Amino acid sequence: MDLLDQVSELRSEASLPRMVRVRQHFDAPVVTDIDGTVARELAPFLTAITPGSRVGITAGSRGIANIGRILRAIGDAVRTHGGDPFIIPAMGSHGGATADGQTEVLHSYGISPETTGMPIVSSMEVREIAHLGDDHDRGPTVFMSETALAADGLIICGRVKPHTDFRGPVESGLAKIMTIGLGKHRGAQTVHAYGTRGLAHWMPRAAQAMVQVSGTVLAGLAILENAYDQTARLVGVAASEIGGAGEAALLEEAKGLMASLPFDDIDVLVVDEMGKNISGTGMDTNIIGRMLIRGVPEFVRPNIRSIVVRDLTDESHGNGAGIGLADIMTQHAARKLDLRATYINGLTSGIGGVQRVQLPIVMPTDVDAICAGVLTCGRGDPENVRVVRIANTLEIGTIEVSETLLDAVRANPRLEILSAPYPLVFDASGNLPVKSPAHAAAH
Repeated sequence: MDLLDQVSELRSEASLPRMVRVRQHFDAPVVTDIDGTVARELAPFLTAITPGSRVGITAGSRGIANIGRILRAIGDAVRTHGGDPFIIPAMGSHGGATADGQTEVLHSYGISPETTGMPIVSSMEVREIAHLGDDHDRGPTVFMSETALAADGLIICGRVKPHTDFRGPVESGLAKIMTIGLGKHRGAQTVHAYGTRGLAHWMPRAAQAMVQVSGTVLAGLAILENAYDQTARLVGVAASEIGGAGEAALLEEAKGLMASLPFDDIDVLVVDEMGKNISGTGMDTNIIGRMLIRGVPEFVRPNIRSIVVRDLTDESHGNGAGIGLADIMTQHAARKLDLRATYINGLTSGIGGVQRVQLPIVMPTDVDAICAGVLTCGRGDPENVRVVRIANTLEIGTIEVSETLLDAVRANPRLEILSAPYPLVFDASGNLPVKSPAHAAAH
């Protein structure tokens, strides 16, 4: 018998509350002229390009708004200065830690020669370029992509935002794209072996070592997104500021732009989909309020007692990194897991990654999974259970909340009620027919 077939007859029954659709209103600056903004931000840094110079532009393994257009604009800016641009996949071990797999990941995000006007040059080959630390504090060996080292120039493109594993002056952004992304599988594994301390302490130092040793980093282009996952700012960053004060200031700005769930205490959070295109941990820990790494402090809010995951995005290619952040998942989601890709990602990410790929309880259908969440959330009065349903942790502008949260909704001026209360409707198989609250039909 298939392992997952063993739970096919497992059932869970509970009274589920009626739900209400709610819209959150966030402050949301937006870049309206991507091409012009990219050209202006990068212009001061591209004067060193000589005719025919091969300039590599990094592309990572995250779902970023307008990423194809942004990369194309960078390529156009390079050509304006006489360079010959190309794309370098910068994603550590993602894509199954293979060159073809990383190209496939980029294609799944709409990044291709056709959409960007540039070839993709993918290789997992790296070179050892530096050793960090000293006799008292030995640090990691720094590895860098041979493709990047062979380029005449490099532009580090990436989104700056809070990291899902640690807190520090520099978190997820340009330094990470360099250290983890351009370090490929070997470099990512080496830095992650130092745990969250390795990320917080060594990552920016490794990035600066790469800048200094390669001598070809022209600039970074930092992408900041607003609470609706739209492009809020595009900022040119000097190579010397990657991993430094310049990137740290952008991180603080990014924190102020982030969305969040509007409640401090939630009994059950239903997540329609998680995945690598949503967050490196499948679900953004900053949204769900769970770190789940031993020795790393947990979030103060939100306090979510049970998390139910319904699906894994197709763009994840089976990589279920972060599935351990959930308590319950559906059989449908579990069947989409590629355990090899998931475990490679987990092992590369160190002990935190290993802990977060441990499988939650698997239930056969949506209704069984949600009922199990209600029954195990620890609320002694299930008629007052507080349930929130989201599409994913990137799309929380429109959410579904249980009737029991309506008083809190009415008291929050940033929340707008969009519907009357309605029951969750499951099909004959016990699954929700509507994928996302953000696109649900009016009730």
